[in-house]
Amino acid sequence: MNDFAVSIVSWADKRDDLLAVRRAVFIEEQGVPESIEIDGRDADCRHVLAADSAGRPIGSARLDDSGKIGRMAVLCEYRGRGVGTMMLRAIMDCGRAAGITGFHLSAQITAVGFYEKMGFRAAGPQFEEAGIIHIDMRKDISGDDYGS
Repeated sequence: MNDFAVSIVSWADKRDDLLAVRRAVFIEEQGVPESIEIDGRDADCRHVLAADSAGRPIGSARLDDSGKIGRMAVLCEYRGRGVGTMMLRAIMDCGRAAGITGFHLSAQITAVGFYEKMGFRAAGPQFEEAGIIHIDMRKDISGDDYGS
């Protein structure tokens, strides 16, 4: 049984919760400059939020109309417990319901294995963004195949 819940949320309603996770993970933990992390694109995206049993935010991600998944973050103490898997499935379900049939993202190199397990494949060379090595990855959806 999970001690967290994952839901699709609106930016207008859950902005503070979504940003709390991203600030903790990207800005504080990883040292990403706030000017890069808060890019002004959130209002135009779909969002997924994971919350613990007390309703506190523990994970977030977003999806734009092109199928780009971004800002995927899980608080350190919740990693390895299935939060990211549930969030990724939820955001892809949301995208698929909107007619998106292919997804892409820029994965931090340390997260490549996670995305590969979910059916994503590398699509280009490694590159640096905000001082962190990334690689572009893609996944085309066929049926309900989201990987393991």
